[in-house]
Amino acid sequence: MARRAILNTIIFLRIFTLLALAASIVVMVLNKAKDVDGSEAMFYDIIGYRYVVAVGGVGVIYTLIQIPFAIYNVAQEKRWIHNGFIQEFDFYGDKVIAFLLATGVGVGFGISFEFQRFFHPIGEGKKYLNMANISTGILLAGFASMALLCIFSSLGWSSWNKGFFK
Repeated sequence: MARRAILNTIIFLRIFTLLALAASIVVMVLNKAKDVDGSEAMFYDIIGYRYVVAVGGVGVIYTLIQIPFAIYNVAQEKRWIHNGFIQEFDFYGDKVIAFLLATGVGVGFGISFEFQRFFHPIGEGKKYLNMANISTGILLAGFASMALLCIFSSLGWSSWNKGFFK
């Protein structure tokens, strides 16, 4: 019973991570502001925001790769590949992606807060930075979910020889 609950939680967290990262990317990509001269500022105009989108994209790709393995694990109650590769991939991959997402969160909030602190934007500029903060906050939710997945993949790594996640 506990095993089934853990496996279902892993699927839920992977899907939540995917949705959060995709939502973060969409909010950041659709975010724009007009300058006083009429030109538009987009996420790609600020290198840090490009990094936030790129990290979110890497997380989406990784999560898309992981979801079929998690679904198979729940449906069949065994691993797709039995030689320990999937456990290692989960163990190391979850941690690498979690750290990448954490750096993206730091960069996104750092840039927004520094711009707000030094330039005191009003109107469109303030809205632009607030939307960037919302996007980064959603990325933070994806990171938190991935951090929980790190715990579960560590549990799977330590117990895969015992047959818990096989």
